[in-house]
Amino acid sequence: MNFTIGTAAGPDQSVTNLTGVSNARRWTIVGLLFTASLINYLDRATLSVALPLISLDLGLGPAVKGMLLSAFFWSYALMQVPIGWCADRYNLKWLYAGAFALWSLACGLTGLAGSLLVLILLRILLGIGESIYLPGGTKIVSVLFAPEERGLPSGLFDSGTRAGLALGAPLIAWLIVLHGWRRMFVLVGFTALVWLIPWLAIFPARLASSRVDRETSSRKASTHRPCTLTFNRNLLGICLGFFCFDYYWYLLVTWLPDYLVTVRHLTVLKAGLYSSLPFFVFGASEPLGGWIADRLIRLGWDETRTRKGMVSLAFLTGLLLIPAARVTDASSAMALIVGASLVGLATGNLLVILQSCAPSDEIGVWTGMENFAGNLGGILAPLLTGFLIARTGSYFPGFALAAIVLLTGLLAYWLVVGDLKPHALTSP
Repeated sequence: MNFTIGTAAGPDQSVTNLTGVSNARRWTIVGLLFTASLINYLDRATLSVALPLISLDLGLGPAVKGMLLSAFFWSYALMQVPIGWCADRYNLKWLYAGAFALWSLACGLTGLAGSLLVLILLRILLGIGESIYLPGGTKIVSVLFAPEERGLPSGLFDSGTRAGLALGAPLIAWLIVLHGWRRMFVLVGFTALVWLIPWLAIFPARLASSRVDRETSSRKASTHRPCTLTFNRNLLGICLGFFCFDYYWYLLVTWLPDYLVTVRHLTVLKAGLYSSLPFFVFGASEPLGGWIADRLIRLGWDETRTRKGMVSLAFLTGLLLIPAARVTDASSAMALIVGASLVGLATGNLLVILQSCAPSDEIGVWTGMENFAGNLGGILAPLLTGFLIARTGSYFPGFALAAIVLLTGLLAYWLVVGDLKPHALTSP
């Protein structure tokens, strides 16, 4: 892998959309990406919900359960850069379809697993397949939409992950009650394969911008380098900022249900239903924040200040998590947590900031780097929060730390990431 060190704020953004891809068709593709993201997080949630029954059937202890839960992230995190590199260079129609089929089959076959080893191997395969969702989706949006239009589709396709979380727990629990955990995996995994039918029918046979084609062909002809990654201050800032964003997000994902049961004394069922509300708000905010920024930019607002300003506004709402841990009644705490979920307004703009800064033929691999950094935050958030709870006996320090880490991300986006404007790339 070759690294080009530079300080340019971004590449030439004269990326043209594919001729012949109608507006209705490209938005249908965004809808399919949303559905795939929803299925992605739904499949992730299956093991967590079914784990109590699985552990009884297979005799798994706490340490083994922890290892099983983490197996997905081993491959998912490590695959981010390789799958991003593939998204930049190979046919996205078949790459995304193949990865989707792999993760769906891995989920479905989990219902047939008879040992811990098989379960771990299937979770690793699930992580390999699901690694395509963010690098692949971001790459597709960057080609189909002009820079000033990317906020809404970026936020929309990624909001499917939050919808998957919000819907996943009650749906999976219901299927387990009706059919048992094994049939639940089979139903969820194999039924999802139906998604491939509209994807293969609607997605263009070849999706690439003319500029990317010329740039990639020229690079191959002149250098024959197998992999190139332009590493500059923008990529560093994006990775640092996304680490802070995902640290906050994964705190909500991993600790919110337990907090509602332990501190707010809700039943498990009520905690599941209440915790779905912040995820719905987070998901609904993603396309909204992107659309607002797109609209302002089309009205003549500066793109850099608009995107970063929307991120700042969204991140500041995360401060509501601090009083949420202090108020005395559960209703007020939930209202504040829902308000703190407006951090989702930043998501679409975070993805567009990357698309604007990355070389057009490296958007996939940059997204892989960004998501790898974010998953490091996802690993640290539950560990540090658990440590703070054990030391202090309170959830407040963990919640406060997450809000502070989130705000620290603004320093990366404002002080490290440069202007979102066309610049010439530094030659390697």
